[in-house]
Amino acid sequence: MDNKSGQIDELISQASELRWKIGSDYHDKLTEGIYADAASITQRAEIRKDNSASYNFDRMLDKVLTSRTFGFPIMGLILSIILWLTIQGANYPSSMLDSLLLGTVYPFLKDLSSQLGIVWWIDGLLLDGIYMAVAWVIAVMLPPMAIFFPLFTLLEDFGYLPRVAFNLDGLFKKSGAHGKQALTMSMGWGCNAAGVVATRIIDSPRERLIAIITNNFSLCNGRWPTQILIATIFIGALVPAGWSGLVSTTAVIGIAFLGIFFTFFTSWFLSRTMLKGEVSTFTLELPPYRPPRFWKTIYTSLIDRTIIVLWRAIVFAAPAGAVIWLISNIDISGHSIAYYSINFLDEFGFLIGLNGVILLAYVVAIPANEIVIPTVLMLTVAHFGISNFGAGDGVMFDLDSETQTAEILQTGGWTLLTGINLMLFSLLHNPCSTTIFTIYKETKSWKWTSVATILPIIMGIVVCFLVAQLYRILM
Repeated sequence: MDNKSGQIDELISQASELRWKIGSDYHDKLTEGIYADAASITQRAEIRKDNSASYNFDRMLDKVLTSRTFGFPIMGLILSIILWLTIQGANYPSSMLDSLLLGTVYPFLKDLSSQLGIVWWIDGLLLDGIYMAVAWVIAVMLPPMAIFFPLFTLLEDFGYLPRVAFNLDGLFKKSGAHGKQALTMSMGWGCNAAGVVATRIIDSPRERLIAIITNNFSLCNGRWPTQILIATIFIGALVPAGWSGLVSTTAVIGIAFLGIFFTFFTSWFLSRTMLKGEVSTFTLELPPYRPPRFWKTIYTSLIDRTIIVLWRAIVFAAPAGAVIWLISNIDISGHSIAYYSINFLDEFGFLIGLNGVILLAYVVAIPANEIVIPTVLMLTVAHFGISNFGAGDGVMFDLDSETQTAEILQTGGWTLLTGINLMLFSLLHNPCSTTIFTIYKETKSWKWTSVATILPIIMGIVVCFLVAQLYRILM
């Protein structure tokens, strides 16, 4: 109010000085205008005074959410809660979809195919290959996205995400990137393809490229099932049963935050090599906090993000299922293509603490990370001749029992090192084909699409190699 009163006094003082220079009629009109402006200023000041409670609440909340002391811990806590809600909340609907698509629809289609007398290889290619891959993607990918995207959008509507960008702005500037990359990185935890599209909010072409290339280090929902299963089997087994869940969850959250570290590191590396340039400045206006528009948020999140991303994943998963079935069922000199491929990749896989089965699974599962574990189980059972599991060569499957899954993996030669390095490689490997396609659509450049695809693979191989050598020295 003091500032507004000063403006009024200044205007009146100017009017008094003009009284001696101009006629009284003009002076009167000028004075009327001044008092009209003064009334307007006073009215605005009174409105601000009436809203002072809301204004003070915003300032008080900002002091906590953007403070150096509490800002980052609160960010970590909110992220952990969202990820926990996504993971835990997706379990039940994923199980329902699994039961429906794989436990009910799949047997029905197989019976129908048998009654119609469809040739075995067409039946296998369409149902055991294409249908199973698509069903897995829907069952595993749809529930987490349907939970994560609305939660993320609700935070955006509430006004918290600009505060996240504010908190991380300094770190991104030090790494040569843009502060708004904090928002695109967060979006990548739901889906990397969506995170790549979100980089449109960054005006600088150089910094937008950095955000696109590094978005793959955000652990998307397609990789969570792999992380959770492997952490439970191999990391949780290191402690008593009562602590297993906590230790496994901590390991998965640790991998997610390791992805943030690699985002900063890679941004720093790119800004000093291929993408040199000055860090652009921007004015970040912190909007007022407001109640989220719940139903509108749910609608836009499901239609604009979840359904579109899921459809892209399905389009790319279908041919992957066909390839998986073909390499498992086309024999050359008595052995399948998968058999020769696994043997060829085994030596290199051992060098980096993995194996040929894992590497082949990641090659054929490029279209969708969701089918990595079912593919690994199917290839392990077929390659090592493990009985009583699966429905045949090229037929992906999963197990409800973690004990049975662990039994299959250990029969395939898996150790603690294999589990640790699979978690690292799941974080540091090429983007899925949906994201690769989206990167090309956004950059219109095969060069930068190739960099975004190949750079994570190189980093994954190097990190896994170093961890494998350290593990073997210590053990």
